[in-house]
Formats: sequence, structure tokens, C-alpha cells
Amino acid sequence: MSDSLSHSLRRLWTLDKFAYSLRVFLAFSGAIALSWTLDQIALAIPLFLGIIASALSETDDNWEGRVRALLVTLICFFVASTSVELLFPWPWLFAPGLALSAFVLIMLGAIEQRYATIASATLILSVYSMINIEQHGGTTDGNFWHQPLLLVGGAAWYGLISVIWCLLFSRQPVKQSMAQLYRELGEYLIIKATLFEPLRGLDVEARRVALARQNGRVVMALNQAKEMIFRRLEGQRGSRKLNRYLRLYFIAQDIHERISASHYPYSALAETFFHHDVLFRCQRLLDQQGRACKRLGKALLLRQPFDHSLSEQALEDLRASIVYLRAQRNPAWTPLLRSLQALARNLATLEDQLSSAHNPDAVADQKDASLFNRSPRSFKDAWERVRLNLTSGSPTFRHALRLSIALLVGYGVLHLVHPTQGFWILLTTLFVCRPNFGATRRFLRQRIIGTVVGLVVGWALISLFPDPLMQSLIAIVAGVVFFANREQHYVIATAAITTLVLASFNQVGDGFDLIMPRLIDTLIGALISGLAVFFILPDWQGRRLHKVAGAALTGSSAYLREIVHQYEAGKQDDLAYRLARRNAHNADAALSTVLANMLQEPGHYRKKDADEGFRFLVVSHTLLGYLSALGAHRGALAASESDTDTYVAARRLADGFDAIAAGLSAREAIPDFKTEQNDLVAIFEQEPTSAQDDGDDERRLIQAQLAHISRQLVPMSEAATRLIETQTQTAHDEKAVGAS
Repeated sequence: MSDSLSHSLRRLWTLDKFAYSLRVFLAFSGAIALSWTLDQIALAIPLFLGIIASALSETDDNWEGRVRALLVTLICFFVASTSVELLFPWPWLFAPGLALSAFVLIMLGAIEQRYATIASATLILSVYSMINIEQHGGTTDGNFWHQPLLLVGGAAWYGLISVIWCLLFSRQPVKQSMAQLYRELGEYLIIKATLFEPLRGLDVEARRVALARQNGRVVMALNQAKEMIFRRLEGQRGSRKLNRYLRLYFIAQDIHERISASHYPYSALAETFFHHDVLFRCQRLLDQQGRACKRLGKALLLRQPFDHSLSEQALEDLRASIVYLRAQRNPAWTPLLRSLQALARNLATLEDQLSSAHNPDAVADQKDASLFNRSPRSFKDAWERVRLNLTSGSPTFRHALRLSIALLVGYGVLHLVHPTQGFWILLTTLFVCRPNFGATRRFLRQRIIGTVVGLVVGWALISLFPDPLMQSLIAIVAGVVFFANREQHYVIATAAITTLVLASFNQVGDGFDLIMPRLIDTLIGALISGLAVFFILPDWQGRRLHKVAGAALTGSSAYLREIVHQYEAGKQDDLAYRLARRNAHNADAALSTVLANMLQEPGHYRKKDADEGFRFLVVSHTLLGYLSALGAHRGALAASESDTDTYVAARRLADGFDAIAAGLSAREAIPDFKTEQNDLVAIFEQEPTSAQDDGDDERRLIQAQLAHISRQLVPMSEAATRLIETQTQTAHDEKAVGAS
């Protein structure tokens, strides 16, 4: 029984939301305990609001960074709350101050994500200050500093808990992010295994789209893990445990490159080896390695043994299948068998990486273990980031202006109709109005549903449990549920925070009187947000699809150039190479995200843009797969002067992709690359001039991979041309609709 309980607690500890929820529970419990001890239950509301704002502003960092961020947050909170207190009686001063502060705070988010998080939480606390003043009859009673201190006191209390927690368990978030990374890698492998399914008539394009979307999630997990490690490495480079996580991160990067690799068109492999088991062996190996990645993530969290014997056996079965095919001595199979052998070697290396990931301390330190710092390095750098976003083409600028106007309209509406508890309109607008239409539409619907559910549940609970102490406990539980679900289950989170509001406000007044105002104000705020995102500088994703697609192709071209440089100078996993690889995958993930957002947008013509965008994504991701395979085989080829022509042709190939990317970004005509593609393929298909057979095999493999990449020139140019034509037609339709 004790072993089972210990195992359950250990599994609970591994959940990424458990620690967050526990900190919130401690903060809420402390606030309630203080209120009951002082016999001033009304103190709980501003303390709760401060705790919520502080928890929303929390960013991942080491404990020293958390202290610095907390100090900045508390200063911002106090200034914002005090400004609200001073300007509240003067609506004509308050309104422009609200709009201007919203615009400035959102623009500060262009500096870095942590600034965006703190700025958003500051806006939320500003509205909380308005709600708190309204609860006290709309007056400050001359003590303009009293309520701000309570709000900031609640924020400081949670911040103190957060700093202490970070000091005691600083590496737990890194371990959880690393486990999440390996889970996402495992899912990518499992999806990729479906491409090797030896069946005719499969919807390969749909599976490639799913693979590209999953690649976006892998890239996001890689970026998150990298940022977590980087923040903790500052000043602690000698830490053995941190260096262990750094090795795990580099292993994950290498696994990602290898599982992204494509060694031959899968359709050709399926057609040629349809009556043999080699593709089934490939599929089984990839599937087992994907499941092994997921087990590795679980083992990292639970500190359990990691077993990947099934994938090891699957690798031996694949090798045996290839040996059998080679024994058939079919000359028509030679190029395909060479690619299959390269695939087997790549997956064998991946298997070795899986084995080493369970014991990363045994892995030799990487020569270049530096990480690229994307944070601003000076005030000038920070201002430059803001300045570059001060244009109507910037999504950050559009969102800042849109949200400012929406808050201004909401403030005008509440003064126009004088609704009870009218400041919930502003809070709803703040939470619902998102940078793009798709996200706003999703949060708008979930906010309304969650509010209705929360009002019904809250009404039932405060009716069934009239005891003030029980309602305080309900508020605490509801607050914990909100923070545990706010990122993945927003309906539940909204229902929980609505329940918290009813239970808390019922302690100092009549919570039942809050039900209808909360519902009506939520509907008004949601309507304002929806209209704002639709009419005020709408950031339709289709309008910038060509630029995002061009950026993805530019990233792939830079990746190709860096790979060629690696072949010339020798394999080095240095920062330049890893940065080029990461930028290429980031750009590919950004394209996938834009297309996913487009599907949420209105208008039948956006369906055409999305269709062509997904076709381009398939070609782009296929190109990235061939590049990854080329990168995965670095170091297998000895340098030779005879390779000079190959490298020159490879750079010509990169120039071709750059030309397509430039045409896409500028939405100009794409040149015809049929002749160039044929010339490059002819160069790469020439027999190697080296006299060494082993070297010839490696050179044939590299040249074959470059030939596959070359054959993407025409499909890429055609996909780009169709995308430009569709977007041009869409723009024409929009003008026609506007004119009518």
C-alpha cells in the first residue's frame, strides 16, 4: 500500500502543472488564513486578485532571474494600480490613459516573451484595480495607496513563494520540459512511420501535413527546453546536473535532425518493394523508436530504467531484410538499396543516441556547447526591437492598437449604459482579444461557454454551502483549478475563475447579484473583441502567407549552405550549424502555425489560400527532410578536391531556392527552373571520379541526396507560383467586396 502511494505521489510530482497549482494553493490559503485571522474577510478579494495577476506574470527563470523579474513586476503593478486609483474619478483623463498604457505595454512585448507576459499581467491587474474600486462603491475614500498596497501585497506573497520554490526545485521544470521534448519526438517518429506503410492508395499528402504540424510541436518543445537550460546556465556552467540536461538537449537536436531526414521518395520505395517486407521493417523500426522516445521521457521524470530492446530488435530485422534484397543482385534496385542502407545507418545512429540519452553523463562533452542568446543585450537593442515593430505591418503593432481601441470602446460602453459591475467588460476584452482572428474566435467561444458553466456551478455551490468558511475553501479550489487548466482547457479554467469570483464576492456582499452582470458584461466584452479583431487592422494570416512561405524557403536555403560548408571544412556541431538548422525548422513551424490559424478565419476565398499553402508546406517539409538527411551524414565523406564541382553546384542550388524565396516575399513572378533543375541533376548524377570504392559509395549517397534536393526546384517554384496567383486573386476579390 505504501509503495503504491509513493509511486502515485511520484507520478503526481512529474506533472508540469502540479507544482504551479501547489504554489497557487499555498498563496490562496495564506491569503484566506490572514483574512480570517484578522477577521477582515474583505481583505481576501484584493489579495486574491494580486495573487492571480502575479501568477499570470510568472516566467521561467533561475531564482536570481525570478527575483529580478518579480521586482520589475511589483513596480509595474504598483504604478498601474496607483494610476487607476488617482485617475478613476476623472473619466476624461482615465480613458486616454487606459488606451495609451495598453498600447505601450503591448509594444513592450516586442522586446521578449517575458516582457510580454509581465505587460499582459500588468494590464490585467489594472482592470482588477478598477473592479476592486467598484466593489468599494466607486470611491477611494482618500486613501489612494491602500488598495494598491493590498493588490501588490498579494502579488508579492505569491512571488515570494515562487522564488523560494525556484530556489529549492530549480531543475524540475527543465526535467519536465526535456520529458515533453522526447514525447513530442516520439510522436513525430510514430507519425513518420505511417509514411512507410506498404499500401497503395494512401493519402500521403494528408500524412505529410500531419507530420509538418507535429514538427512544429517538436520545434516548440526544443525552443522551450533550450530557453529553460540557457537561463539556468548563466553563471552555472560548471554544474554537473545542468550540463547533463545540456547533453540531453543536444542529443534531442541530433535525433530531430535524423528523424526529419528523407533518403528517397517514399512513393518510389513503396512501388518498387511492395512485395517485400523491407518497408514494413522500416515502419516497425520507426514506430518502436517513437515509443522508445516516449518511454525515455517517462524514465527521465520517474528516474526509472529505460528499455529500448524492441527497437533494437526491429533494427536488426531491417538490416536482415536489406541484406536479403542485396543478395538478389537486381541492378534496378541499386540506387534505392543505397538509400535504404543510408536510412538504416541513420536509424542505427538514432538508436545509439536513444541509448546514450538515458545515461548522458557517459557522453563526451560537445566541443561547442554554446547556445544562442535571443534576449536583448542592451537598452539600445531592446528599443530597436520595439522600433522595428512600430509599423502597420507588424502583428504586435496591430494587436496593440486593436486592443487599445477595444478597451477604450469598452470603457465608453460601461459609462454609456452604466451597467452594474461594468468593468468585467474590460476584463473579458483583455482576455478574449488575441493577436489574430482564429485565436480570438476560439477564446471568445470558450470564454462565453465557461462563464455560463461557472455561473451555474457557482450559483449551486454558494446556495448549497452558505457557510463562509466553506465558500472560502471553494474559492481556493476554484483558483487552483483555473491555473491548472488555463493553457489547455480554457472552458474549465473560465468556469473555475467565475466560480472563484462568486464565492469570493459573496463573502463581502451578495454574490447572487453578480450573476447577471457577469454574464451580460462577458457577452458585451466578447462582442467588442470580436468586432475589433474583424474590423480594426485585421491580421488575416493569408495576407502574409507568401512572406512566411518565403521565410521558410530562405531558412532551408541557409541550412543547405551551412551543410555544404560542413562537408568542405569537416563535421562540427558548432553554433553556426545548429543555429541554421534551428532557424530552418522554426520557419517551417511558423508556416504550419499560420496555415492552422487560417483555417479559423472566415471567408470562402481563404479556403483557396489555405489549400495552396498546405501544398507548399508539403513541398517545403519534403525539402527540409532531404536537407536533414544530407546533414545527418556529415563526417561520412573524406575531403577530396574532386568534390569541388559538387559543392559549387550545391551552392547554385541554394541560389535557386533563394530566388524562389525572393519572388515569394515580393509576390513577383517566379523564374522557370526546369533547365536549371535538369543541369543540376545531371551534375549530381555523374559517377564519382575517386578510385576508392568505399568513398565512391559515400559520394554516390551524398550526390543522390543532392539530386533529390535538386528535383524540388521545379515543384517548389510551381507551388510558389500557385500560391502567388491565389493570393493575388484573393486580394482582387477583397477589393471587389470592399468596393461593392
